[in-house]
Amino acid sequence: MANAILVIYPYKEAGLWVFDDEKAGLYKEPFIEGADRIIDRVLAMKGLKSPEAGFRLIFSSGEFPRYDIKFDWIREGEGGNWYRSEKLQMEGWLCPALFEYFGKAPDHIYARFEEMTA
Repeated sequence: MANAILVIYPYKEAGLWVFDDEKAGLYKEPFIEGADRIIDRVLAMKGLKSPEAGFRLIFSSGEFPRYDIKFDWIREGEGGNWYRSEKLQMEGWLCPALFEYFGKAPDHIYARFEEMTA
């Protein structure tokens, strides 16, 4: 059974938000097409210190305590899936790397953005 709560550690590389996940075979996987702007907006709202060096992004297809943002699936397209945050009034595209974490595109993704801790 897969984990219900998942974690990645995005950071800025060459002006892009990217993340590595050795288990999934992902290296410098970028967030683009709105997902990058969503990250910028949430980080600004949260006031994290030096998120460009890395932050913890906790996410799940199920609601969990103290999540920051809920994203709703809106459509498949351009080889990936589009999600919308009503709270932010923004849309973002998630590439097929999404399927490294979910068997199918979930109806909702809940996310929490946190400082990195030692």
